[in-house]
Amino acid sequence: MAVKEFKLPDVGEGIAEGELVSWLVSVGDTVSEGEIVAEVETDKALVEVPSRYDGTVKELFAEEGQMVPVGDVIISFDVGDAEGGDAAAEAPDTEGEPGDSVDEAKTETEEAAAAETPEGRVFAPPAARRLARELGVDITDVDGSGPGGRISEADVQAHHDAAEEHDGTADETPVTPGEGEAAESTGASADATAGAAPSGTASRETTLAVPATRALAKDLGVDIDAVPTEETREGEAFVTEERLRAFAESGGETAEPATSAADEGAREETVPYRGVRRTIGDQMAASKYTAPHVTHHDTAEIDQLVETREGLKETAEEKGTRLTYMAFVLKAVVAGLKEYPILNSELDEEEEVIRLKNYYNIGIAVATDAGLMVPVVKNVDEKGLLELADEISDLASRARDRSIKPSEMQGGTFTITNFGAFGGEYATPIINYPETAIIGLGAIEQRPVVDDGEVVAAHTLPLSLAIDHRVIDGAEAAQFTNTVKEYLAEPTKLLL
Repeated sequence: MAVKEFKLPDVGEGIAEGELVSWLVSVGDTVSEGEIVAEVETDKALVEVPSRYDGTVKELFAEEGQMVPVGDVIISFDVGDAEGGDAAAEAPDTEGEPGDSVDEAKTETEEAAAAETPEGRVFAPPAARRLARELGVDITDVDGSGPGGRISEADVQAHHDAAEEHDGTADETPVTPGEGEAAESTGASADATAGAAPSGTASRETTLAVPATRALAKDLGVDIDAVPTEETREGEAFVTEERLRAFAESGGETAEPATSAADEGAREETVPYRGVRRTIGDQMAASKYTAPHVTHHDTAEIDQLVETREGLKETAEEKGTRLTYMAFVLKAVVAGLKEYPILNSELDEEEEVIRLKNYYNIGIAVATDAGLMVPVVKNVDEKGLLELADEISDLASRARDRSIKPSEMQGGTFTITNFGAFGGEYATPIINYPETAIIGLGAIEQRPVVDDGEVVAAHTLPLSLAIDHRVIDGAEAAQFTNTVKEYLAEPTKLLL
């Protein structure tokens, strides 16, 4: 049996390290080439790491939550002997050897990801896999509704709900003598069997646990397969560190974890400051302390925009598009940038020049579980409203489930942030440096305005424009905002 070590490759954009967020396999699991074995979070995105080999997981060298440098061994596989014809074993193991360039490692990873789909491989984004683990769903049992059978979070939830409904129905069905044995033989009570009793000892062949727990079991001299547990992951018994410690302290008689003072009421908890969150923080600090911000506030009256969108919404839906206000805002912003190109610029301090961009790539700030991410809609001036609406929806959706590519969050020339989606009117948005301006949108609401001396209710959109005052003057900021307001107030002008 040959052993192959697998080193963390460059998972994108020449990164130096990544946080191993989760293992998707355990020691003893059989995996196929191309099967996702781990999720790694870099400073840009959460990425999946595919196996290069067909084989059995021999050892995991990193713990979940650990920062792993690119090139470090993270997992090893038993891949069978060369005489057996295993191509992977016969090939020289040059993967990740000292001296490999980052680009070479990256190419190998891309090749592995692009390899022919092995039988049984599941296509699912990290968010769907995470939800499956949380719900105890075996993701290989889920039918994917996406292209090529890709599994979404909704698919996982639907599978779980269907199983719950089935279990509930089974629980309510009266059991007559002799039927219990039949049910057991069909596997209907598999989870209960895997869970075993919470006291005494267990006797399993397969037990799931994180690497840290396995290491602790080894240190304590405990057979992890003998630790009783009621928890399961993907249909297999799962042992936590608390359960292991309780079992060891009881001398193997009980698995009930001791209740500590901390368990009764922790007043504080810590959240790691790294990965995407640290990148967001670094970017915010660089923007705030590099560019002297000035924020200009104003309010657009948008009754005509509301009417126009309502008139077009049904037609858009017939074409399968959800037409939001953001598509109109993008067009209005680009119209303003064409009139005031200084706001679509970048200050190159080394060359001592201001670079005016004659293309319009607009970033859209999206709130995700990992923090604020900014996918970029490229060449907005070349696209229609429906095309923009579809692209905005697609990018935002993939940013939220962390399947968006790093390249889709680069190359922006101006950014829009919509804090109004969460309520509120005005704010001071932080410029997405090295861009020189960003506009924030408040909530669209009916507010009192004065019309010919009369106070009336009108639909209004609060605007907050932040500028790099080294490059843009206050007058230009006000003029740009007035232009955006004009296009939002009379959206038919966008057709000219």
